[in-house]
Amino acid sequence: MLPRCAFSVCHVFVLVLCLSSAEDFDWTKNGHSSFHYGTFPAGFSWGAGSSAYQTEGAWDKDGKGLSIWDVFSHKKGKIQRNDTGDSSCEGYHKIKDDVSLMKELKLNHYRFSISWPRLIPTGIKSDHINEKGIQYYDELINHLLESKITPVVTLYHWDLPQVLQEKYGGWQNISMVNHFNEFASLCFERFGNRVKYWMTFNNPWSVAVEGYETGEHAPGLRLKGTGAYRAAHHIIKAHAKVWHTYDTQWRGKQKGLVGISLSGDWGEPVDISNQKDIEAAERYVQFFLGWFATPIFHGDYPQVMKDFVGRKSVQQGHGTSRLPSFSPQEKSYIKGTCDFLGIGHFTTRYITQKNHPSARSGGSYFTDRDLAELVDPRWPDPGSEWLYSVPWGFRRLLNFVKSQYGNPMIYVTENGVSEKMLCTELCDDWRIQYFKDYINEMLKAIKDGVNVKGYTAWSLLDKFEWDEGYSERFGLYYVDFRNKNKPRYPKASVQFYKRVISSNGFPNQREVENWRRKAVETCSSSNQLLAAARRKSKEHAEMPKRNSGVLLPIF
Repeated sequence: MLPRCAFSVCHVFVLVLCLSSAEDFDWTKNGHSSFHYGTFPAGFSWGAGSSAYQTEGAWDKDGKGLSIWDVFSHKKGKIQRNDTGDSSCEGYHKIKDDVSLMKELKLNHYRFSISWPRLIPTGIKSDHINEKGIQYYDELINHLLESKITPVVTLYHWDLPQVLQEKYGGWQNISMVNHFNEFASLCFERFGNRVKYWMTFNNPWSVAVEGYETGEHAPGLRLKGTGAYRAAHHIIKAHAKVWHTYDTQWRGKQKGLVGISLSGDWGEPVDISNQKDIEAAERYVQFFLGWFATPIFHGDYPQVMKDFVGRKSVQQGHGTSRLPSFSPQEKSYIKGTCDFLGIGHFTTRYITQKNHPSARSGGSYFTDRDLAELVDPRWPDPGSEWLYSVPWGFRRLLNFVKSQYGNPMIYVTENGVSEKMLCTELCDDWRIQYFKDYINEMLKAIKDGVNVKGYTAWSLLDKFEWDEGYSERFGLYYVDFRNKNKPRYPKASVQFYKRVISSNGFPNQREVENWRRKAVETCSSSNQLLAAARRKSKEHAEMPKRNSGVLLPIF
């Protein structure tokens, strides 16, 4: 279980104590070893996660203000099947039920986010504080602690108050830094006596790129070549300011930790003997994870980002780089502003060099990188089109973090796999395989010397999956969204993950194979319960099949 005062907190979620030293990563060492039977170190922490907009529902209840996702999801054509998060899992009304699921899993910690507009409806603290919103999170936190489950809280999981988007342009505007700091300060004031592990942002890469470059996510802006970089610049400054606020005003009395959760898909060179491919793979990781991690650990953007975006900006006729710069004072202020780093990790790509000519009309985040992403068609992909199961990439990523940031303390705080099917499927054998393989690669990383301290499965429940709506399911527990009460049913993966937690790893081959067999057997009774509740509805779908062959291009 997490020690109350020492839990330093990827799509896998990783907490990393901020150290600034770095060493070269060996790109040519990519051996894929067999399954490793063994257990995790004593005190290793196991958890599951969620986020506010994806699970709470109650979008307009008890004084909550509009978020950019409330507005975005209500626009026709933005979300698969025009789904919204209006009711989602109804988590707002099911605190006791969901905490009981966590107790059944024997979780050590639970990761959730606080909805900014539920606490401050306009996003501007001086306007109004919604006490009913405070009361909801008080109740959730108290129930967790009563059940001996440590709360791990994300302050921003993408649900910006709509007023701040309309009035200032959201994360395009530097004023967000102070508004976010006031929101964070309110959370520290009201919840910090019980919450000791805070993350400022979840996956700011998606906020910047999908919110302000491609427009796939709220607020849906397509500011090609500039929007993502500007949003990220302000997010990094906002993170640093919140860290300093906690450090100077709250840390002494609350003894908590503040970090950030970053996403980190792995990029593997197509040809590890080709220097151009190695350089392209490193660019992929630096433009993804390093974009945010390098300023926070080392004070500035990765040199390769500055070089590539700067050169292409000049070629496109810009007077200065489209990648903003930090002043010497800002670099000093930002460097070291994390007590841990969270990294979400789900998948891997093969990467090769590909030149993208610098058009005078302007560039984009994707063409700035001069690379192509490829996948192996033999990789399993049961759900999200972007999510292929490539377990060995996880071990590679963890070792990269170790080499770049001085072997920091790491907690995996987000990792999981979806299914994309219309039929009900509680016997999720592919998810068991995904968890088994990815958790085992994490165990191998520990054997490599990587200082991993905990793991968070993503996610506890099926939930609203952003632009995919409810068409994809990541949950350990199935949620029947057609039923207004949103009942939960355990999938087979619940029983498997529960046994991993109880054994703190993989004791031996016979026992682990027995877990899997029993987990799949038990799901049949859950299927019968669900079938009885939904006897009138029939759904049919086929799982996609893939054949061996050449690597497939992504971009």
